[in-house]
Amino acid sequence: MSTTHSHDRSSLPLAGCHIVERSHSVAAAYAGRLLATLGATVVMLEPEEGSPLRQAAPLLDDETSALFSYLAAGKRSLVCDLETGDGQRILARELQQADILLDDTPVSERRALGLDHEQLSERFPSLVHVSVLPFGATGPKADWDGEEINLIHASGEGFLLPNGRSYELFPDRPPLKIYGHFAQYQGGCAAALSALSAWWAMSEFGGQYVDVSVQDAMLLCGAFALQRLGDGSLEHRATRSFRYGGVFEAKDGYVELLTLEDRQWNALVQLLGNPGWAQDEALKDPLERSRRGADINAHIRAWMAARNVDTIVGNAQKLGVPAAKYRTPVEVLTGEHETFRCLFDACHLTNGHQAQVLVAPYQFQRTPLQLGDVPSLGKGEDQTAIQEGLS
Repeated sequence: MSTTHSHDRSSLPLAGCHIVERSHSVAAAYAGRLLATLGATVVMLEPEEGSPLRQAAPLLDDETSALFSYLAAGKRSLVCDLETGDGQRILARELQQADILLDDTPVSERRALGLDHEQLSERFPSLVHVSVLPFGATGPKADWDGEEINLIHASGEGFLLPNGRSYELFPDRPPLKIYGHFAQYQGGCAAALSALSAWWAMSEFGGQYVDVSVQDAMLLCGAFALQRLGDGSLEHRATRSFRYGGVFEAKDGYVELLTLEDRQWNALVQLLGNPGWAQDEALKDPLERSRRGADINAHIRAWMAARNVDTIVGNAQKLGVPAAKYRTPVEVLTGEHETFRCLFDACHLTNGHQAQVLVAPYQFQRTPLQLGDVPSLGKGEDQTAIQEGLS
């Protein structure tokens, strides 16, 4: 299976689906990106100065936003100031032909801008209106804003960071967030899935309002830690790690190692060369191995520090030891497996240059996915003018 860089999108799964996106958050923009890659026509309604995501870090050398480039690939852009009459007319025109609206406008601002879900449901009864907010559009925190670090900690995940090897190296480091926009991407996935589900049911139930909370989406990621509360266990970053195994530094990189089963432990002992310390009969008991986890890791760490990553991983996999290399971004981009699956495709950025951009985390056998270019601000007016001329 492969992807194709083309503007012919008529064969894609969501061809014919029209989506209006009003976003300033990664979550709403990512939902639109997933749906655009599947073939939907996604029109971003941007203020005159452009979406704030156009200036969001990380930035390329010429200040082009790499984040926005990824999130906006394959979409269209319309300048639309909803505080003006012209902006309201553009909104009405776009929603008249839209199947889905993705919107992260704060609840308190929606009625004045004509985005209140009750108003929209009356005017556009077939519209699926997906609200994407940090804490949802209902409840005591509906009006709260939230950055990535807030959402990571509001879900409980931040309480568990850093853990494992990071905690060993930096035990006094305060709780952190995961790099990038992990919570926002979870919210975007939830928004895209719920949008498609509501659209699927539209013929039976009509349009409907969908309330997505990024915090709720993140809670799914930490469900296991919350579940542990039921048996009286409170997970903490100091204890949330496997008693032995984890991340180890080799001569030329890092290796992740995990041995949960007896057969994997036995294979690990063989990988290490059947050292004397591992012949202790007590270590046949997995509970005893857990109790001695720190000592076992010290032996593994010393062994790995003298060897190369590829040698360690290659021999480990032959023996059935779960081990993998920590790869750099360049290694991922140029990897044999990733290249074969065409995970990255050339995309034209707003600065006129091309870049390799991740297409999608899925592939379709009969309808290869296509990656569109990143639209300049207002790059959608031409298509709209053509459509109006034909109507």
